[in-house]
Amino acid sequence: MKLEEPVPPTVLAQIRTPFLEVGAEALDAPTVQPLGQLLDLAGEALRERLFVLQSDGGEEACLRPDFTIAAARAFVAAGASSARYYYEGHGFRVAPPGASRAEEFLQLGLEVFGSSDRAPQDADIATIAWRAAAAGGRDDLALTLGDVALFSAFIESLDLSPALRSRLERSFSSPRRLWAELSVGGDEPAPRAGDRLADLLGDLSESEAAGALEEIWRLSGIQAVGGRSALEIVHRLRERSAIAKAPHLSTSQAEPIRRFLAISDRPATALEAISRLAGSGDRRLRAGLEAWERRLSALLAQGVPPEAMTFSAAFGRAFGYYDGPLFEIRSAALGDDQPVAAGGRYDTLPGRLGGKASVGAVGCMVRPGRAWAGSAP
Repeated sequence: MKLEEPVPPTVLAQIRTPFLEVGAEALDAPTVQPLGQLLDLAGEALRERLFVLQSDGGEEACLRPDFTIAAARAFVAAGASSARYYYEGHGFRVAPPGASRAEEFLQLGLEVFGSSDRAPQDADIATIAWRAAAAGGRDDLALTLGDVALFSAFIESLDLSPALRSRLERSFSSPRRLWAELSVGGDEPAPRAGDRLADLLGDLSESEAAGALEEIWRLSGIQAVGGRSALEIVHRLRERSAIAKAPHLSTSQAEPIRRFLAISDRPATALEAISRLAGSGDRRLRAGLEAWERRLSALLAQGVPPEAMTFSAAFGRAFGYYDGPLFEIRSAALGDDQPVAAGGRYDTLPGRLGGKASVGAVGCMVRPGRAWAGSAP
């Protein structure tokens, strides 16, 4: 496993300072995390980057790839209405294609739960990440901004079926899948794992299909893992199959989405272009654009240089739990595929873990090994 080059203690202390000034509670997240839950919340695309631990018939597990889900679980377990968690520890990920070895890396971060005024809070989090990243000494940093919810609001303003809207929204975190959706007249998407099984069970009620699936398990000597019942698996397979079978976009439907995703510029210019494209739009889209005006004002007031910021309408992150504004801080020397810091809003995550659905959640992380100007590219 590849270990990052150690960061000098004085530099690490400088990177750590913006987080400690918040006065957050220290979080000690377990190194081993439940695999099934993580994939449910972050997305199956993450599986190939995880260190999966073999199970003896119990719940499958993995080494933690990040701390956000662990922090959300701690918040829900505490039963509080608000909380701030600071963490500092190692993450573990399998090397992406083209890299030589897997990674073990130091990560610092802040996760904040509960807020009545979320736009300024988003700016606060991004500013903390910017200050921490800049404390590593790099002078080539850039802040890329995006918004999952703004894409969803734009899609909602179009005349699309609910299943097609859902499929587009689910594809947003995967550029390859999203652009495949926009390739009008292209090949049919390849069947996903489970689609054939969903078709075979399609004529049965969900309870009958769950019974058939349990019978298949018994005949095959398979034990269910990951905490999902047969009924839950059948329900998810059918839901996913219905979304997958929605009609493809027509040329007239795809064109405004392509134009939306092509917008990338200084934030004020980019948001004005989205406003012109949307026209009168709907209330949700207008509210999203107005919230961005407040975020940008707060970022500028807190000293984030305007020339360093770009808003990209197509920008998303692979972790599927993000559902609102998000960002990455990148170094020109390292390239776009090695962000120095990142974060965003994931308001729905606590509710998906059994907590309050409307509490609000946002966070950020910094990789000191990348922030330090003396580290190798």
